Amino acid sequence: MGIADRDYHRNPARGGGSLSRLTPVVKCLLIANVAIFLLDYLILPVVLNLKVDRFHPPLLVQWGAFSVQSALLEFRLWEFVTFQFLHGSLGHLLFNSIGIYFFGPWMERWWGSKKFLRFYLLCGAAGAAFFTFLMLLGILPDAMQSPLIGASAGIYGIFIGVALIAPDLRVALLFPPIVLSMRQLAIALMIISSGAILLKLGGNEGGEAGHLGGAILGFILMRYPRLLGGAPAVEIYHPRSFSQRFESKLRPRSDLPLDEESAVDRILDKISRDGFQSLTPDERDLLRRASEKHPPIHD
Repeated sequence: MGIADRDYHRNPARGGGSLSRLTPVVKCLLIANVAIFLLDYLILPVVLNLKVDRFHPPLLVQWGAFSVQSALLEFRLWEFVTFQFLHGSLGHLLFNSIGIYFFGPWMERWWGSKKFLRFYLLCGAAGAAFFTFLMLLGILPDAMQSPLIGASAGIYGIFIGVALIAPDLRVALLFPPIVLSMRQLAIALMIISSGAILLKLGGNEGGEAGHLGGAILGFILMRYPRLLGGAPAVEIYHPRSFSQRFESKLRPRSDLPLDEESAVDRILDKISRDGFQSLTPDERDLLRRASEKHPPIHD
């Protein structure tokens, strides 16, 4: 059973559920992406009287975009991170922001904020690394100086992570207007990216390579969480915003003593803040005993 099937992962007070509530790192990522885009395309060109068009990239894109030539041969290693906050157009920014907004909170609540940021940036860097790997193999020829920008690699890592913890989560797409499970969406995205690279469709093979790189590392980190420094061991998350209690009309919410229930609430808040790996053995044991006394309700 996935996390999306559990009753305590839903917020009865808000119809949009947990995805409608921004978590701290997700909020910072969205603000940073928008601010950098406005700075690069509006503010700096006006202040410095710079020309911006297809032949004259914005100043920050010139400085921070990833390319094999500059990042590896010129040792501009910061490009493995900076390219993730740069975008080529308003549409590019919009679609990436939608992905972070709707799916980022799942991963931040799963890992805790610090490890989620690490997960996101590492998946993004893996996109650049996979781009480099395919270029060295000759699958992406003449790509030494091709710039790579955008948050998509990190977002694809998030997609894979959500697909693993909530495979049956239903996702309504705008185009095409269909509803898929998260598992189906992840598989479809991987097929599209692989096909675009192998068949050289769409003219964005480098970007698709970045997508695959982020997805591959996202899968590895979810399967082997110790690589990230520890991770949750169970599919339970009780966000801080769910602290308000809603009594069931069919049965009591819990048969735990009040003092033990209060301790469980503090543990769940700690998971919200620092991730499951932050718990002590005694706290884990108490959470396990509490879950045995209060099994999940299925809709």
